[in-house]
Amino acid sequence: MKLYADLPARRTGQILTDLLMLGWIVLWARIGMAVHASTLRLSEPGHRLESAGRGFREKLTGAGDNVDGLPILDDKVAKPFRDAAGAGTSIEDAGRDLVTAVETLATTLGWVTALTPILIVAAFWLASRWRFVRRATAAQSLVDSVDDLDLFALRAMANQPLQRLARISGDPTGAWRRGDSEVIHELALLELADCGLRPPGRKVSAV
Repeated sequence: MKLYADLPARRTGQILTDLLMLGWIVLWARIGMAVHASTLRLSEPGHRLESAGRGFREKLTGAGDNVDGLPILDDKVAKPFRDAAGAGTSIEDAGRDLVTAVETLATTLGWVTALTPILIVAAFWLASRWRFVRRATAAQSLVDSVDDLDLFALRAMANQPLQRLARISGDPTGAWRRGDSEVIHELALLELADCGLRPPGRKVSAV
């Protein structure tokens, strides 16, 4: 699998793009964490409510325990205190539920804030990188030597802009049919460059 181009300029561009994508992920991860932390501050009233309910319950329960077992009265005095302590339990539960709801909201907002821009940009980045990897890997498997350049020259005539072809030859198709090695090599270079590949080394004729 070919992940990066052979051509220095294009390879540098790909590496920079990958680094920018990494920076984009880090940026929005930090923003997501900031949103999470900011939203969690909304849970402070819930913590105070929970603490107040707990304190109310504990004080009334303690008061009931202190008067419990008094002579003659038995638990008649303690029972109202303990019943009232139930209201403190309800307040405590309400505060805890509020804290839980805010924590859930903070987590959801943090993830949505971070993932939405990351996934949108990553979709385009991955699509572009995957197209290159597939094309470059396939092309690399087809070009092993200068003798394999005919295919790339033919693809160049089908895919490259006409002005590029005209700069190479006034009759690129005829040159390809005649087997003109120079024209075929130049045409192939255009297609190989689009694939991010260097041309194979030319064979040196034995003297």
